[in-house]
Amino acid sequence: MTKPVRVRFAPSPTGYPHVGNIRTALFNWLFARHHGGSFIVRIEDTDVTRKVKGAVSAILDSLRWLGLDWDEGPEVGGKYGPYFQSERLDIYKETAERLMAQGNAYHCYCSPQRLEEMRAEQVRRKQPPGYDRHCRDLTPEERAKKEAEGIVPVVRFKVPLEGRTRFNDLIYGDVVFENNTLDDFILLKSDGYPTYHLANVVDDHAMKVSHVIRAEEWISSTPRHLLLYQALGLEPPQFVHHPMILGPDRAKLSKRHGAVSILDYREQGYLPQTMFNFLALIGWSLDDKTEIMSRQALIDNFSLERISKTGAIFNREKLDWMNGVYIRSLTADEFFEEVQPYLMMDIPAGEALIANEEYIRDVLPLVQERARTLLEVAELAQFFFVDHPDYEPSLLIGKNMDAASTAGALKAAQQKLNQLSAFDAESLEGVLRPLAAELELKTGQFFAVLRVAVTGRTAAPPLFQTMAVLGKERCLRRVEAALAKL
Repeated sequence: MTKPVRVRFAPSPTGYPHVGNIRTALFNWLFARHHGGSFIVRIEDTDVTRKVKGAVSAILDSLRWLGLDWDEGPEVGGKYGPYFQSERLDIYKETAERLMAQGNAYHCYCSPQRLEEMRAEQVRRKQPPGYDRHCRDLTPEERAKKEAEGIVPVVRFKVPLEGRTRFNDLIYGDVVFENNTLDDFILLKSDGYPTYHLANVVDDHAMKVSHVIRAEEWISSTPRHLLLYQALGLEPPQFVHHPMILGPDRAKLSKRHGAVSILDYREQGYLPQTMFNFLALIGWSLDDKTEIMSRQALIDNFSLERISKTGAIFNREKLDWMNGVYIRSLTADEFFEEVQPYLMMDIPAGEALIANEEYIRDVLPLVQERARTLLEVAELAQFFFVDHPDYEPSLLIGKNMDAASTAGALKAAQQKLNQLSAFDAESLEGVLRPLAAELELKTGQFFAVLRVAVTGRTAAPPLFQTMAVLGKERCLRRVEAALAKL
């Protein structure tokens, strides 16, 4: 590439960042890192009425969680700042005044009521929506009258009434818009704040952005931006519009498809490395089979050519599977560190963690293989943290057994367990497996009865390892309690 790669992620703090926003940030970050370029974060906070408290913190927290470090932007600075658009208002005002002086823009004095009536009439006539250019050719006298009435105008761009605006999108190829389908869009609002269109163009040029990588929903804005670049005599960046993320029903991803804020997934116990890998593969792929890719592998292989032209499905089942793979890849110490906050959200698990960290460290490897999220670890291990597991007595009755034979089996096990001096998995298997034969029971029958007695569950981690971690005293108490249930 002839120019240095400089890309930006420019979210608006009108809500918490959802997976679509962050996937766009990820594509920009991967492109910058692949080419040794710069990744810029710019906060587009010019929509004052819709600004959400805490949204900026959530945006930056989301990026940090995924390891998407930025080279320029909030908290790190840079020579093209400030990186909050609300701190750049003078620049936008100056640009709008220049465009008016050139004859490329004009003041519009239309009231909200008039605009509402205009839109209603367009709907009634089944006309495409858009400003009717009522103020485009006002005479100086008419403008002076409006000013005298104290009306604070907006500034609109004077779109050419004829011709075409075309651009080459690096994913979609040649894109053409007829200028007469574009209305005279607002550049500067009456409160002095710019619209997305003006601020976006001014800042992308000022910050020397080389590639604008954003979702396909912004394709319709691109001709407006190109007309602005042309009017200002500026060279536009290259445009890259990627398909949006779709739900399983192929509709645009929304709240009805599940949690959409990226921070929701953190709260639900997904690992950041999972989300990084998963989001990178929504609409981008190395080939038709590779699913698990490290951060460095994604950086090394990322290219715009591999981005799909069609919307990609957000597959929650695949996300759960991938998170399980990453959880199983953690060392015991890593798993312990990751899962601690989630254990503390569960009262029995949190109390056990505070009381005996060593015990928790013994428990965790038994559930690590089965966990798909960090949040479900406390539930999977719940029977380790209670004095007596709660279960229906009927669960104790073994297959092809009755209460009497079940009780007999448990009493025999109780006797053997009492005699054990070493209560480890190997010793337990050494006495309990032969005992099944002595009782003329299949090992599956006998072990199922023991499993319910000591865990309260029909499905649990490996029986002997579980009993070894629970310890002799707990196991004997639970067998005694099981006998009482029968």
